[in-house]
Amino acid sequence: MKMTVADVMTGKIVSVTPATPFRDIAEALITGGISAVPVVDGEEHVVGVVSEADLLRKEEFRELFYREGYQPPLRARLRRPKGRQKAAGDTAAELMTSPAITVSPQASAVSAARLMDAHDVKRLAVVDRDGRLQGIVSRRDLVKLFLRPDEEIAAVVRDEILDQKLWVDTSGVRVEVRQGIVTLSGWMDRRTEAGIAVRMTGRVNGVVDVVDKLTWKTDDSTWEAR
Repeated sequence: MKMTVADVMTGKIVSVTPATPFRDIAEALITGGISAVPVVDGEEHVVGVVSEADLLRKEEFRELFYREGYQPPLRARLRRPKGRQKAAGDTAAELMTSPAITVSPQASAVSAARLMDAHDVKRLAVVDRDGRLQGIVSRRDLVKLFLRPDEEIAAVVRDEILDQKLWVDTSGVRVEVRQGIVTLSGWMDRRTEAGIAVRMTGRVNGVVDVVDKLTWKTDDSTWEAR
């Protein structure tokens, strides 16, 4: 039910080696229409990532030292020692951010999103268990999950959640999906079962929100507190 990184990642990857010069990296970014490129060694192990921001630091620090009266942004001043070192770099090895933040192809798309958020990055290198490059997953790839057709979402909720995951009578449940918002209406035998159905529906890829209009025959929620 849950999509993995392998389901959404980009498999055709532009990569560079540690020895790749500055201008070739810039050309790779522009030609590929990408904002970062992984750096791999001779055995395709990911050793770092070079982003547009890494390249732009050269211009940023050129302005700092050559333009009279220029005051760099606060973020630039805070990272000046490291940024100055990258500004002087001419190869991927000197420009890259290392170690790269990576993720497994088998990881869930949700865990990839959380990893990006935790490290404040826009993309992750996808590597196998030996650290070899398999692909790239970006925020854009993850956003595509929410473009899943309503009809497909409805089918997954009905077939995989209500009919397979819940070992109870769900014949009284109606599923409607509009713009990714799922409405569950009708009835179930127990209140706790209805709650489980709502929670599991919310975990389906592509679901933006769940509107709970379910009723129940027995309120068993008080039983659990006893």
